[in-house]
Amino acid sequence: MQPNKSFQKSSLIRKKQAIRMKKDTIGLSKGLSQRITFLEGQLSQAPLPSITSKRRQLCSIEEAWNLPISLEMNSRQQQTAQMLPRQVTKQSPVQGPPPPYPHSQLSQSPIPAKRIKEDGTGHQEVTQNNSQTSAQNLINISESLNQRNFNAMPESNKNSEQSVVDTFDEISNDIYKQNETIKLERLSHDALSNNEDSRYDYIGADSADLSTTFKIQMDSKQLMAAVKLLPIDEPPVHCTVLQVNAPPPSPPDCPPQKLTQDQLLPPTPSVHLENKKNAFSPQLQEFCLKHPIAVVRGLAGALKLDLGLFSTKTLVEANPDHSVEVRTQVHQSPDENWDTSQGKRVWACISHRSHTTIAKYAQYQASSFQDSLKDESDKGFPGSQAMSDSDSKDSVSNSNIVLKRKKHKINSKMLRFGTNVDLSDEKKWKPQLTELQKLPAFARVISAANMLSHVGHVILGMNTVQLYMKVPGSRTPGHQENNNFCSININIGPGDCEWFAVPDAYWGGVHNLCEKNNISYLHGSWWPVLEDLYKENIPVYRFIQKPGDLVWVNAGCVHWVQSIGWCNNIAWNVGPLTARQYSLAIERYEWNKVQAFKSIVPMVHLSWNLARNIKVSDTKLFELIKMCLLQTLKNVLHIQEYVKSKGVEIRFNGRGKNEASHYCGQCEVEVFNVLFIKEQEKRHVVHCLSCALKLSPSLQGIVCLEEYRLSELQRVYDSFTLHRTQGLAYTQ
Repeated sequence: MQPNKSFQKSSLIRKKQAIRMKKDTIGLSKGLSQRITFLEGQLSQAPLPSITSKRRQLCSIEEAWNLPISLEMNSRQQQTAQMLPRQVTKQSPVQGPPPPYPHSQLSQSPIPAKRIKEDGTGHQEVTQNNSQTSAQNLINISESLNQRNFNAMPESNKNSEQSVVDTFDEISNDIYKQNETIKLERLSHDALSNNEDSRYDYIGADSADLSTTFKIQMDSKQLMAAVKLLPIDEPPVHCTVLQVNAPPPSPPDCPPQKLTQDQLLPPTPSVHLENKKNAFSPQLQEFCLKHPIAVVRGLAGALKLDLGLFSTKTLVEANPDHSVEVRTQVHQSPDENWDTSQGKRVWACISHRSHTTIAKYAQYQASSFQDSLKDESDKGFPGSQAMSDSDSKDSVSNSNIVLKRKKHKINSKMLRFGTNVDLSDEKKWKPQLTELQKLPAFARVISAANMLSHVGHVILGMNTVQLYMKVPGSRTPGHQENNNFCSININIGPGDCEWFAVPDAYWGGVHNLCEKNNISYLHGSWWPVLEDLYKENIPVYRFIQKPGDLVWVNAGCVHWVQSIGWCNNIAWNVGPLTARQYSLAIERYEWNKVQAFKSIVPMVHLSWNLARNIKVSDTKLFELIKMCLLQTLKNVLHIQEYVKSKGVEIRFNGRGKNEASHYCGQCEVEVFNVLFIKEQEKRHVVHCLSCALKLSPSLQGIVCLEEYRLSELQRVYDSFTLHRTQGLAYTQ
């Protein structure tokens, strides 16, 4: 029997070798042969398909463009790329983006130069981290608003699939750690009490035992039992959505690495789209999420967007009496900001607010253009160099000119900038909003994969479209987006805009420079002096946005913009379902409390809606959202116990459809579930517990309302668990 077995085994090996030889002789590549061998091995170990199991239906072509590439396919692409001959160009070894986005730390694979480039001398080819960034998409969400339901996997498949999912989770956590830039520093109790702008005292080290009591592993019944043990003789401490006992956020120190001159002027990441296929490629979203800021060039042409729908002429014809907020500003060169009274460069960016209509601003915009034509014909147009149609090299090559200009050349001409034109009304602006549905899912105003679509009500300019009407010199001062959400900006034209941007890792340095110049980072209006940034080792992206170009501003990126020509722009915010986006949003939410600045994104209300609507497979994102649910549910339970001890009745009020989130009428902090109502000047004003106690220490004369029944909050809290996807999750 033994000789027969060995004979059969040897004959089987010879047959397999013969098959491989035949494959090679018919012209199969080495990579394809490896692929066939890999599939043969997988199929030999795969379980037989179950007769009772339902087959997964194929998605449509449009949806297929949004499907991420599998990890195994990425590894094949990288192997193929390594075998290709590399082009050698003469480049300085110190070129490249500043930390924390160094190309050297990313797993790279070449991409055709026509599709993805970096603006700059030589148009350097951008490489992508396929294995890491595609994993970010693969594990974001598997189910959104019940639009995609996957059937349960057979038990026989779970072991093999589980290892793949675990690998995705590990990669996601690694990406999160690499991108985490906010530094938390514990502030002393004295330091907080001395800060006049500070609203909240955070739990100190004396409450460290709470961290062992409240954990996200607890269910709602355990949480309720733990809250029963908390003292109610004093009002509950102010709620934080960060980790238990976490100190309040503070501006982070800049990365310590000393940057070279080239790194202080990094080339701007830029993608050139040639067709619709490029626009809907998953690599486009990966590219945008990988960089602090990115320019998507040729978007309007690739998607055949009708930008004329947003032109001044069309806007006047559609709604001539629609309101426009106007900012009156001093016309200056983009890289200058002068105090005309003192004759020196400053950070303060002064503007005066008023209001007009689209029709009246259109007249001003047109007359401004006609006046410039007269000036050009009479004495030559002074801004002809700035109005050049040639694209910039996305570097501050003209920065030295600033130092040579004389004070007597300061331009004191005033201009009017039409800003914050609300396009949220679907009845008024239906053609315009319908046209934007042509955009890829990750860039749309409304999408299941956009956190801001889960708020449940309108936040003007964030989950709705706003339009900006500009003449040359119109300035949007320096800022980070509200609660650090990403933003989309499309130039309608016909003129260009110039952008300046600082990576989010350096926002603490910009904050310090604002303080040094006696300007509030959050409340003030400022235009950075470029030389001040360079002296503090802060890099600045600088580039031109042409008509039809989309600018993606990543989470936390500091930026400021000036129009070069006459143009209109449209903009809105998006919130990718990633741990990094959510983390930066809640940290800014907490820092806003300390700075007495209103967070217009109600992060607590949003987090509970996310828990209701989606299933999260990213471990880090799940832990962050679950911690927010834990902290807020604990706070709700504790407040209710305290209120009952005061003998105050809690009445159930519920929530209306699309009802806006509530904020305290005194301190403007978000108030969730338990509302304290006080009649003021014949108006019923919502208060938080702290402000209510200031009005009435015994809470007498104050009505206490409840928005959600505790049973519903408990159900949502217990139902929100880490979801293990069936194979590859995808985003629509």
